Amino acid sequence: MIKKIDYWKRIISAYLFNNSSQLSFWHEEPMINDYDKNEISQYYMVFSKKADYMDILDDIGVPMLNYHGVIGKQYNPIAISQWGLGNYNKWKNGKSKNHYDKFMISADWLVENLKKNSYGVYVWMHEFDFEYRDLLESPWYSGLAQGQGLSVLVRAYKETKNDTYLEVMEKILISFKTDVNEGGVNFKDNESNLWIEEYIVNPPTHILNGFIWGMWGLRDYYIYFNDEEIKKIFNKYSETISKNLERYDLGYWSRYEISGTFLPMIASRFYHKLHICQLKIMFDLTKEKKYEYFSDKWENYLNNRFFNLIALFNKIIFKVFYY
Repeated sequence: MIKKIDYWKRIISAYLFNNSSQLSFWHEEPMINDYDKNEISQYYMVFSKKADYMDILDDIGVPMLNYHGVIGKQYNPIAISQWGLGNYNKWKNGKSKNHYDKFMISADWLVENLKKNSYGVYVWMHEFDFEYRDLLESPWYSGLAQGQGLSVLVRAYKETKNDTYLEVMEKILISFKTDVNEGGVNFKDNESNLWIEEYIVNPPTHILNGFIWGMWGLRDYYIYFNDEEIKKIFNKYSETISKNLERYDLGYWSRYEISGTFLPMIASRFYHKLHICQLKIMFDLTKEKKYEYFSDKWENYLNNRFFNLIALFNKIIFKVFYY
């Protein structure tokens, strides 16, 4: 009960009182970037506002997020990666040294903060407890963090040819080849589908946006290094998503995850828009027709006012019962 009260205090502070919070960073309008799918250049999404984040910076300029309540100000490896990628995009557009320097700050923070978990697998840890229905106890790690950190370091290596970045990337890749029960972020289901798990919980939740963002890190690696093994892993993950997209479709909106709860965890309007954006990019990268079909279908849901109201109502009901 105390954990639930702490959660709602933080959410009310961020939403109702419009205080600066972690939500100020995460909820930038999802936008597809002008990327080159045949080589490593700008990241797939824009992250422009994330690049300009100035709410809380440490002494060397690394962003921290304010979760309020008992969590307070914290480093988040995913946020630092997205901040870095946004600055990389801006640097590639305008060649501003300020944006390049911020990008390199993110890359170096990732190098310095990679740690072995209790299984001996190298991951980026979140050093705070976080309420995701079941409590994620500090320190916890994420397949999304692994993938987006990889996207940063591929670009850092491309620009500097510093072997330190290559050594760290090789350590990160092990987490995608290792089962969640052995300290990795890879889950194999009973039908031999492979999933990247954003949160390592049991049973797994198969969060869609985190899965896709994690995959893009692997794609960046195999594109730059022409690595056939990593390409095969990426393709296996893509097959899993395309085979299971129907399960994320509620007939009026998309699910955030597939976790087996009695009430489905529906995506917020922000995450529904993010899903559409991600599926459009996946279609461009793979030419798998299912990505195009569901991105168009979910965009139609988004443009339906009645569906928006149903989605909002069901999201509120889910939060009340499960958080």
